[in-house]
Amino acid sequence: MGHVNNARYLNWVQDAVLAHWNKLAPAEDVASKAWVALKHEITYRKPAFLDDDVIAKTVLERYNGARAFYHTVIHRGEDVLAEVRSSWCCIDAKTLRPARIGEHLREFFFPEPDSDGHESVRPVDEREAG
Repeated sequence: MGHVNNARYLNWVQDAVLAHWNKLAPAEDVASKAWVALKHEITYRKPAFLDDDVIAKTVLERYNGARAFYHTVIHRGEDVLAEVRSSWCCIDAKTLRPARIGEHLREFFFPEPDSDGHESVRPVDEREAG
C-alpha cells in the first residue's frame, strides 16, 4: 500500500527515547544503564510513506523506581502521524537487572518548576528520514 510498516513507528520511538536519555543523562548514567521497552500504546493518525521525512518528539512524563513513562509524537511537517505512550524499564548494564532511576537525575530531565510549581520537561527531537 506504499505506507511505512507499523514496526517502523516503534523504531522511531525507540530512537527518540534513547536519544533523549543519551542527550540529557550524565555520562556515567548513560554508560551504566540500559533500557528495555515494557509497553507501547500507539494511536495512528495518518499514514507515513516511504520517502517521508518525519520527526519524533519525545517527552519523559515521569519516572518511578526503575520505570520511565514517555510520550512521543511523530510528525511529518505539521501533520501528526502517530502518538505513542510507552513505558520502559531501566536496567543495570552489567547485571541486566532492573535499576532504580536515581533522584539525582530529576534535575536533568525536570530542571526547574514553572511559575505554577509544576515541573518543566525537556523534550528532544529525533530526526529520521523514512
